[in-house]
Amino acid sequence: MADSSDSVSVDMESVPLAGKEHIVKTGRGSVSVAVFGDQDKPALITYPDLALNYMSCFQGLFFCPEAFSLLLHNFCIYHISPPGHELGAAVAGPDEPSLSVDDLADQIAEILDYFGLGAVMCLGVTAGAYILTLFAIKYSHRVIGLILVSPLCKAPSWTEWLCNKVMSNLLYICGMCGIVKELLLMRYFSKDVRGSVDVPESDIVQSCRRLLGERQSPNVLRFLEAINGRPDITNGLRKLQCRSLIFVGENSPFHYEALHMTSKLDRRFSALVEVQACGSMVTEEQPDAMLIPLEYFLMGYGFFRPSQLSVSPRSPLSPTSISPELFSPESMGLKLKPIKTRIQAEV
Repeated sequence: MADSSDSVSVDMESVPLAGKEHIVKTGRGSVSVAVFGDQDKPALITYPDLALNYMSCFQGLFFCPEAFSLLLHNFCIYHISPPGHELGAAVAGPDEPSLSVDDLADQIAEILDYFGLGAVMCLGVTAGAYILTLFAIKYSHRVIGLILVSPLCKAPSWTEWLCNKVMSNLLYICGMCGIVKELLLMRYFSKDVRGSVDVPESDIVQSCRRLLGERQSPNVLRFLEAINGRPDITNGLRKLQCRSLIFVGENSPFHYEALHMTSKLDRRFSALVEVQACGSMVTEEQPDAMLIPLEYFLMGYGFFRPSQLSVSPRSPLSPTSISPELFSPESMGLKLKPIKTRIQAEV
């Protein structure tokens, strides 16, 4: 129960960390969705990066007590796994059709229909951020806000395309082998936490390596091919009708992508947070860096201060009902220019 201060207290032991898994049948195949929290609350949907699910992509953020209490107090969380990426997933059959990024975005609309959801808040990482952005462009009335971590919006560069092709061939021939794992870990994490000859890799990298070993390589290959065939959606960014908060690690291989995307969004309704000494997966590597920007961003929708909510918690809290000054990045405690949220670690 909340006290008289602005902080929110949540009994961590009373909230089921495992969630309840639903297998949702869509017109483009079945999708696993893990649901956490009270389904009468507004919905926050998440989508992970390539070869990950919510356990390997968002565990660090949701195990951060302050972020956990902020998000679980205000939202029911729907963790969407890319097809075949959930724990214990079966291998995709050879007769199952390939899915495009448009198919994956359309699946999300069917998932929302299944749960009876209207407009939702979205949280995605890299490939997942692309899928959710595409979903927001195609179904603008169903998205009230985008929280994107190291997002993509352009078609793959030649470097990324070639790297993805190498991974595709290795996944097809060798499965989830050591080289594929190393390429994926380089995609997710900064060099500092991946370790070196003299420095052991961090616990989060070791944990992610183990979880990658549980993925079915044909399923990862299907998602990889969809992402590698993605079109440039830069022009569609102008159609977005929601506010956006973008995080990117300055050591992410997709750092330039995030800067490009931010430059194309309406600066009145978007903000960028650069995180020093961090790779792409800020949710795992430096989740604490996300907390304060998230608090200010959600306050703009009336979240975080539950005693001040004057509408039904099921309502999609449209930004159009918020006073205009809350749209500005300054009101979120953010600057128009990228801000640094971490001091560079001393060597």
